[in-house]
Amino acid sequence: MKKDGIIKALKDIVGNDFASNEPEHLYIYSQDPGASLPRPVDFVVLPKTTEELQEIVKLANEEKIPITPMGGGLTLSGLVIPVKGGIVIDLKRMDQIIEINRYSRYALIEAGVTTGKLLSHLKENYPDLEPPIPDAPPSATVAGNVLIHGSGYLSQKYGDQGAMVNGLEVVLPNGDNAKLGSCALSNYWFAKGPIPDMIGLFLSSFGTMGIVTKLSLQLQPKPKCRDIVFGLMKDPNNIPELLYQITATDLAEDVLLGMQDKPDWMKGYVFVMTYITAEKKEDLDPQVKLFKRLYRKAGANYMKAPKKMQDLYLQKPIFAAGAADYRKGGGFEYVGANMPLEKIPEAYIKGAEVSRKFGIPPTLGSRLIGGTHNIVMFFSYSFNRADPDDMENARSALEETNKLALELGGIPWKAELGAQKQILKKMDPNYKKLFFRIRNLLDPNGIMNPGNWEEV
Repeated sequence: MKKDGIIKALKDIVGNDFASNEPEHLYIYSQDPGASLPRPVDFVVLPKTTEELQEIVKLANEEKIPITPMGGGLTLSGLVIPVKGGIVIDLKRMDQIIEINRYSRYALIEAGVTTGKLLSHLKENYPDLEPPIPDAPPSATVAGNVLIHGSGYLSQKYGDQGAMVNGLEVVLPNGDNAKLGSCALSNYWFAKGPIPDMIGLFLSSFGTMGIVTKLSLQLQPKPKCRDIVFGLMKDPNNIPELLYQITATDLAEDVLLGMQDKPDWMKGYVFVMTYITAEKKEDLDPQVKLFKRLYRKAGANYMKAPKKMQDLYLQKPIFAAGAADYRKGGGFEYVGANMPLEKIPEAYIKGAEVSRKFGIPPTLGSRLIGGTHNIVMFFSYSFNRADPDDMENARSALEETNKLALELGGIPWKAELGAQKQILKKMDPNYKKLFFRIRNLLDPNGIMNPGNWEEV
């Protein structure tokens, strides 16, 4: 089928206003806010229902047209920019909050629901519940963060957001619609098991296995009071012992660390932010005193933060995104890597060396995931969007940092194409063989976000 026939077929499915192959509409889908180079897009389509999405996928399968699903488009690592052209499926119209189950504490939502929409809905209707909140703008989709094993508030206590999924509805590459989790045999989306758990196939597979249309995400009780205990330390080697002691108290809701050369007063320090909660404000004071003692024992100094700073970080940790303002042009991207805690000091030291090598002010951070069982490390790089050489410089820093993460025993997070190749090269060959076998079984025509998780 020629392009004219394909665009007509897409418009027949979703309506004339929600499918296009016009250059002015395709332009924004050819790039993302990160440092990835633009790539051409042939069509964009915005389905409203699962049934419309199924018809689009069936058409793409019949015609062997690549398809790339897109949520908020904010991953920064090019995962929603088509590698081989074809159709971008923008899911933002699929934005219904279907159910909030207060007693089983989950939200059943469509794939296009943004974090801002879910937060507003809960605040108005269920003020005693809160979702996991990513370090991203409110326009980021909940599903987008979940499907890349994203982290955020609550991750220290409950794990990454992939671990908080109860169930998925997925359109498979042949257009079939499958339900995974308790929803496969119950009207309630309350658990993954105790049936065989296939949800993991669709996490961090970057749309190569299927397109998620609905998901159930765990909610948690919302505390009435929250505070942050700030600390500063000189020696990154003290990080593992401090975090080990913090988590042993079982009091921290979230633990964030960072090291950056800007503003100047922060240069040479690792800052620690331990988020604490209570039902009454006076119950926060003993916790503050406890963490001040732990900080001192680990060689960190408690810092009384100005109220403006305290309020800012209570709303959302934004220190990494602030890196975009350090250079002319407002661009920023970061490499993430999930790592064993004992390798974090080396990651801070060597990550800063990589930044300085490429003339970029170091901006590094990390967050505990599920206690000290896992920690995600962020290496942020600013660049000037108007300067191609500066963007290439940032990409070179990203490439080198991914190598560093793998050398330290880490796993690059939401890996861009270059990092995917590095991961596949190092991956256990039998794991890789199984992965490709399952992928080829589900998608024999190779239409699902091709170019991602592929060897060249």
